[in-house]
Amino acid sequence: MKKYECSVCGYVYEPELGDPDHGIPPGTAFEALPDDWTCPVCGAAKEMFTPID
Repeated sequence: MKKYECSVCGYVYEPELGDPDHGIPPGTAFEALPDDWTCPVCGAAKEMFTPID
């Protein structure tokens, strides 16, 4: 699963870690995140994330 980086603040969403503070369990692919999920650091919309290698 690809990691995605917030283009606003640089936060990296790592699927193997999820976002447990916001109810996203480990192993959740970025594509499977709810449409209203936002960056846990800066609050940017999901559309502001880009895939990284």
